[in-house]
Amino acid sequence: MTILDGKKTAADIKEELALEVAELRNKDKKVPHLAAVIVGSDGASLTYVNAKVKACERVGFESTLIRLPENTTEEDLLNEINILNVDTDIDGFIVQLPLPKHIDEQKILMAVDPDKDVDGFHPTNVGKMALNLPTFISATPFGILELLDRYNVETSGKHVVVLGRSHIVGSPMSILLSQKRKVGNATVTMCHSRTKNLKDITLQADIIVAAIGIPEFVKADMVKEDVTIIDVGITRMADSSKKNGFRLVGDVAFKEVSEKASFITPVPGGVGPMTIAMLLKNTLLACERRS
Repeated sequence: MTILDGKKTAADIKEELALEVAELRNKDKKVPHLAAVIVGSDGASLTYVNAKVKACERVGFESTLIRLPENTTEEDLLNEINILNVDTDIDGFIVQLPLPKHIDEQKILMAVDPDKDVDGFHPTNVGKMALNLPTFISATPFGILELLDRYNVETSGKHVVVLGRSHIVGSPMSILLSQKRKVGNATVTMCHSRTKNLKDITLQADIIVAAIGIPEFVKADMVKEDVTIIDVGITRMADSSKKNGFRLVGDVAFKEVSEKASFITPVPGGVGPMTIAMLLKNTLLACERRS
């Protein structure tokens, strides 16, 4: 059994990006500039955005963090986005989700210039992704593709079962892995809350992408021998034996499933660390397109 180490792979990618940025500086070329907008003071969102800023510093990117109060109006946020859209120094930017309830998230995401949408959420970029055209692939699916590639996990001709149909992970993964690409050419089944005989389907899977949001949902009796497991889920579970009072678990019962798996991502340390690394990679791509 091989652990798909997202923490190490993400560190490798950041080192590669740092070398590319150093080369840009040596040639007096523009270095990538990523901006992040956060509305309110949600703890998890602040932690995540600060991690993005630190990652930018580590690889030599320029970064801008725009913090807006919880009571920011939708109109004011749209104005902020318009400023970023026309700022020639900003290569890419993200609007951290979730947003306060009085703001329409879809309206905000639609307002982002697709050429600066390094999150890959704009319908223009989603459409290009579906057509297998050059575009920004959203960071989590992009990270999963990169992990599978770097560990030489064969996907061609394999049966992939994707658990979950979210626009962020499940749906794009089902499209990407079925496409004619290096990490692709798979036969994909997408399962969700209305799927019947789920266990019968997962037992056929060569690769399972678990993004269903239910902790330790996938058990050993649901998978066959030598399966590859990509666990996207992450949930805090109360655990009095831990100093902080909780432990992080994925959508897969890791201990029992890992005994049958040929490849598996841990939680934490699997898919999660890849997300920021691929966001940075998208930002470098945006910078290259604009230069």
